[in-house]
Amino acid sequence: MFEVSQQIEFCYGHRLLNYDGKCKHLHGHNGKAVIVLQGEQLDSRGMLVDFSDIKKSVRTWIDNELDHRMILCQDDPVVPFLKQQGEPLLLLKENPTAENIAKLIFEYTRQQGFPVVEVRLWETPNAFATYRD
Repeated sequence: MFEVSQQIEFCYGHRLLNYDGKCKHLHGHNGKAVIVLQGEQLDSRGMLVDFSDIKKSVRTWIDNELDHRMILCQDDPVVPFLKQQGEPLLLLKENPTAENIAKLIFEYTRQQGFPVVEVRLWETPNAFATYRD
């Protein structure tokens, strides 16, 4: 079994609804997504996946859709105000936890045809969440 990983760093803001702790307030993170791909066969170049292909697809999507955005639950009462102010938002059906953001990145990566098996989202240097299928 062959495995390759790529790390993608980005900044985002969020807050958690129905949560009793610091994360109930709007705040930001310097996040790091580690995307793990696996497969049994290499292509004619001797690669599972070319790192530049991941960069062109997944990194570009993260840069355009997640980086420097507020990632919020669509039911968050602050959404109308932030929309009115023209703030860049990404709205989720669920709470924007590290777990749910890791799943979001996993699903996008899979939709692009990559053999993804795991996405780990580091929310801080000491805390991460992992999504595997």
